[in-house]
Amino acid sequence: MRTRSLCSPAVPRIAILGPGGVGGFIAGALARAGEDVMVVAREETAELIGRDGISVQSVRLGDFRIDVAAVSTLRQPAELLLVATKSTGLQAGLRRIDSEPGLVVPLLNGLDHMAVLRERFGPGRVTAGTIRIEADRPTPAVIVQTSPFLRVDLAADDPALANRLEGVRTTLEGAEVPATVGHSEAQILWSKLVRLNALACTTSAVARPIGFIRSDPEWRAALVGCIEEGAAVANADGAQIDPAGRLAELDDAHAELGSSMQRDIAAGREPELDAIPGSVLRAGARHGIECPTIARLVVVIARRAGIDPPRY
Repeated sequence: MRTRSLCSPAVPRIAILGPGGVGGFIAGALARAGEDVMVVAREETAELIGRDGISVQSVRLGDFRIDVAAVSTLRQPAELLLVATKSTGLQAGLRRIDSEPGLVVPLLNGLDHMAVLRERFGPGRVTAGTIRIEADRPTPAVIVQTSPFLRVDLAADDPALANRLEGVRTTLEGAEVPATVGHSEAQILWSKLVRLNALACTTSAVARPIGFIRSDPEWRAALVGCIEEGAAVANADGAQIDPAGRLAELDDAHAELGSSMQRDIAAGREPELDAIPGSVLRAGARHGIECPTIARLVVVIARRAGIDPPRY
């Protein structure tokens, strides 16, 4: 497959902002399926991908290298923009978008990015999206998916946008990325967040995987507390989350499962403490629901990471 020049004026059908573990995996999968894809990244990463492509090592899709067009600034109005930065890099990433995409689907953790994206692009272009995947980018342009679980959930409360998501779902599934279109934004966002928040808070606070968390009575109690508190906030916020179901998911996970927040702290990177537990705590404050377990673990994690705890 021919690599498009970094300076190409061609209009991509799909642009992906942030080719990290999530964005790089999706870009590679879509390009492998023959989709017209362009990634948007920092100058050095865009140059590397434009020259060498993206290498994917996946327990689900196998190992492959694929040419993918890359730019440091998106000046063409793509049909679809998938936003796959970390929450900590969202504002810097958005400065690289110098066009108005037709549809914007974020794959970020948390809740607060929705307001940021709707302010930037307008409410008529932005839907909700989440991804469940265990993937990392050990070096630029190299993506490693370490467990077979993979699913993208999409939703839009605006019926006009919801209809357009069926096309996104079809495109993803054509690239062997399972996808669903849910009935409400709150449901898909909170369905992931309740589980992720419990996993991230416990594994990051003690720097151990979920197998240890499940087997240690003190840490299992913390895990259950995080899930129950998160579910109470989610249900007050318009979702319908069964805490037993979220706990069952983590009980079924492989014992070495960790979290991206845990990996970020270990690597000296800023963790998504504000985006993940911070968003739960802020939503809890809006609804008058206290979350003592989450609040306690946030303080521990902030101390470990050497950062201030989120405000709520």
